[in-house]
Amino acid sequence: MISTVRALMRTDGLDVSLTSIARRCGTTRTFLYANWKTVSALHLRALQTELAQAFDTAHRACPSDGTVPGITGHLTEVVRVVRRHPTTAAVARSSPEAFCAAYTATEGPLMRVAVERIDDLLHPLCPHGGVWGDPELGSRSWKILWIARPAALCPAAAGDRLREDTLDNAFAELLRDLLAPWAAAAR
Repeated sequence: MISTVRALMRTDGLDVSLTSIARRCGTTRTFLYANWKTVSALHLRALQTELAQAFDTAHRACPSDGTVPGITGHLTEVVRVVRRHPTTAAVARSSPEAFCAAYTATEGPLMRVAVERIDDLLHPLCPHGGVWGDPELGSRSWKILWIARPAALCPAAAGDRLREDTLDNAFAELLRDLLAPWAAAAR
């Protein structure tokens, strides 16, 4: 069912209705209401899956080796995948208010998925305890997410090589600055 919602959201963004989901899945709205309560819950689960998939896609294209340059390359690829993803553009088109709110959200299920994935990537920088073993490193996940969003949530730049390169380079530079203490420690 979530794969159907994901497919529908790639063209219609958050305008995907419970009726169209039910029709496409061969079920009823009553069944969906009973199991999901709202269409927003289905949208959220689909977006969480898309975000996790973006990290997996980036891992295949540019895997992190646990070093600051490797993490920077991997996260820059994640940003690029999210920016170019059809769902990103569809949500920006269909729900501009919700899309704008994503820039400033400080908590929520999507933020937690992103922070957990970033925590996993940062873990090798502190071999004894990871992000939980180093309070400074632990604070970096939210900061990374904060600087990643403007570069990732810019579907208008997708396909414009100059704009994309500018966004990616700015994000990578800020990320290197944030992780500089751990780059120096690794030497």
